Amino acid sequence: MEITAPSAPPFDIDRLGAFLRRTLPDAAGPLRLTPIVGGQSNPTYALDLGADRYVLRKQPEGTLLPSAHRIDREARVMQALGGTGVPVPKIVLFHDDPDLLGTPFYLMERVEGRVFHDGALPGLVPAERRAVYLAMAETLARLHAVVPDAVGLGDFGRPGDYFARQTERWARQWRASPAADTVPGLGRIADWLGDNLPADDGRNAVVHGDFRLGNLMIHPGEPRVVAVLDWELSTLGHPLADLGFCCLAWHLTPDEYRGIAGLDQAALGLPSQAEFVAHYLSHAPGVGLLEPVHLVFALFRFAVIFLGIADRARAGTATAGNAGEVGRLARNCADHALEMIVAGGTRS
Repeated sequence: MEITAPSAPPFDIDRLGAFLRRTLPDAAGPLRLTPIVGGQSNPTYALDLGADRYVLRKQPEGTLLPSAHRIDREARVMQALGGTGVPVPKIVLFHDDPDLLGTPFYLMERVEGRVFHDGALPGLVPAERRAVYLAMAETLARLHAVVPDAVGLGDFGRPGDYFARQTERWARQWRASPAADTVPGLGRIADWLGDNLPADDGRNAVVHGDFRLGNLMIHPGEPRVVAVLDWELSTLGHPLADLGFCCLAWHLTPDEYRGIAGLDQAALGLPSQAEFVAHYLSHAPGVGLLEPVHLVFALFRFAVIFLGIADRARAGTATAGNAGEVGRLARNCADHALEMIVAGGTRS
C-alpha cells in the first residue's frame, strides 16, 4: 500500500466527518484523509477518525459502464467471506447514496501489513520470497474452497459456462473500445478461444478476478497473507480462471506489470510456475489441470482490461497518473497470447 501526501479530494471532508461521527459508534476526533495510490480502479483513501483507522473506497467520478466499479459487490463479497478463513478486511459500513461523496462508498477496517507490487519481492531473503508465493497459493485455494451458497453468495454470478461467457463479455468490451484497432490481435485470440475453450465441468466457486501479488497484504513481519484486496472483479466462476491469471506473473517481464519472467527465479528463491501450481492443487484437490488455454484466456482478459484503463485515461477518469501507458501493456499481453497460440497452445 502506497500512501501519498494529503491532497484535497473532490468532496466535502467536513461533511463526511460529521456523517461518520453520527453513524459509527463512539466515533470522535478529527478526520484525516490521505489518498492511497498504486491501483487503476476505484479511488481509495486511508481515513483516520481520531484514533480509529479505516480505508475508504469509492467509485470514480464520471460516466461508468453499468457493470464497472461495482463497489457494492466488493463490500458484499468481503462481508460474506468474513469468518471463512479467507483473509479479508472487515466492512464497517456501505453507503449507496451518492449525495455525500458524489458516488457510493464503503468503509473497511485498515489492516496492517505490506503490499508488494514488485514480483521479485525486493528486501526479502530467498526463503521469505518462496514462503510468500506459497502462502499466495494457499490463500487462493482457501478462497476456492468456500461454498457460495453457504455464505449467501449463491446468486453472486451466473453458474456454468464461465469461460465461454467471459470470453464473449471481454470480446464485446474490446470491440466497444474507441482504441480497439490498436490491438488487432485480440480478434484472433477471441476466435481461437472460441474454438479451444475447455468444456464446462460444472465447477462453481467464488473467484476474485484479479488475484495477484499486488492485491495481497502480507503480514508486517511474517510471510503470510493477512488480507486480500480489490474485489471489484469478483464473481462466481471457475477456479482455474483465478489460477491462470495469477500465473501470468511467470509470463510477464518486470516492465510488464512487474512480472518475473526473465529473472533468475531460483537465485531469488521464487518457485517455478509448476511448483506454484502444484502447491495450489495440493490444497485444492479436484480443481483440474491448468492448461495453456487458461493462460491465453487470462492474457486476453488482461489485455482488454488494460485497453479499458487506457480509454479512461483519455477520458480523464482513470485513477492512476500513469494510466495512459497501459495501452502498451494491452498490446504486450495480446502478443504473449498469440505466441502461446503459435507455440501450440491447444488443449491437451
